[in-house]
Amino acid sequence: MSYPLKGITVIAVEQAAAAPYASSRLADAGARVIKIERPQGDFARGYDNAVNGDSTYFVWLNRGKESVVLDYTKDEDGALLQKMIAGADVLIQNLGPGAAARAGFGWEEMRKLHPRLITCDISGYGEGGPRSEMRAYDLLVQAESGICSVTGTPEAPGRIGISACDVGTGMYAHAAILEALLQRERTGEGSAIHVSLFDAMCDWMTVPLLHYDYAGTVWPRVGLAHPTIAPYGAFPVGGEVGEARSVLIGVQNDGEWSRFAAKVLERPDLLERPEFATNMLRVENREQLDAEIKMALAKTSPEDVRMKLQAAQVAFAEVNGVKELSSHPHLRRASVSTTHGGADIVAPPAIFRGEPRTLGHVPGIGQHSAAIRAEFSPPKKA
Repeated sequence: MSYPLKGITVIAVEQAAAAPYASSRLADAGARVIKIERPQGDFARGYDNAVNGDSTYFVWLNRGKESVVLDYTKDEDGALLQKMIAGADVLIQNLGPGAAARAGFGWEEMRKLHPRLITCDISGYGEGGPRSEMRAYDLLVQAESGICSVTGTPEAPGRIGISACDVGTGMYAHAAILEALLQRERTGEGSAIHVSLFDAMCDWMTVPLLHYDYAGTVWPRVGLAHPTIAPYGAFPVGGEVGEARSVLIGVQNDGEWSRFAAKVLERPDLLERPEFATNMLRVENREQLDAEIKMALAKTSPEDVRMKLQAAQVAFAEVNGVKELSSHPHLRRASVSTTHGGADIVAPPAIFRGEPRTLGHVPGIGQHSAAIRAEFSPPKKA
């Protein structure tokens, strides 16, 4: 098995999802991740109890970590945390604004004391600026960053149905930490990384933002469609009673449009209509185009539509729910052990061919407290 981060120690003063996402991926790669928890535990432990008594979020984002309970506001535990940081390669924290500095392990002081240390602070809005003191949760940042304005139906904005801000921010943090580790190999110097949920989502919003900044256009909410590509969306297909359902079809260029019209819709005459000649024209005349497509597919069974799309090499997808995903033939799973047994979760997306990895145990609250205190506490005098 290949674990490229073996020998790297990460201290994670973390909670919820964004920071645990980043540190869990470091743990997957072999880093030793020591998770600092309050006596009550990471509050994500209490989000639900769906996985045999454990929280879905916690099982997903905390495999392979060691858990130690510390009250670092007290002198003894604060000194213990300082000793742990002194021997670490990476310090990740996503406490409230200014909390780490007030507790004595802010990034500026830690970087001065430990030049090789890589610090990664994850926050809602960053250290500076007018919103830096605001509390930030996933849905709030989705709304603040404009993500909700481009998600949903024409009638109402919507929330992305997963913790997109947390996951995206955790991904950015993970990538930045890996970059900092590479740089330290070359220079011997650590880094101070700052990643905010708001900045992460603003990066995701770049395309609609540039449309507004440079063309003055505001992306409409189009449900299961695309604001600047057509035809691209979910279309009802016919068949026997009870069989009808939607197929999501994506036509991204004129070649695909030609194959789609001629071979799937069996309407080559549509290729002669000037209002459908280019993608921009198809978007401009989307309502008329969608009506033609729906009419052509109305009496075709879902299976026939899928076969035609496959033969024409036109991209398509089923409009699945969680039930269908759970039994999807392409879903890859991996097993983790937990304090209440175990769970089959989604396997990490990156596959290292010929280098299989296993996922570590999901710890109970303070499961490793005694061992870690013994490891980092000074020996008692006789």
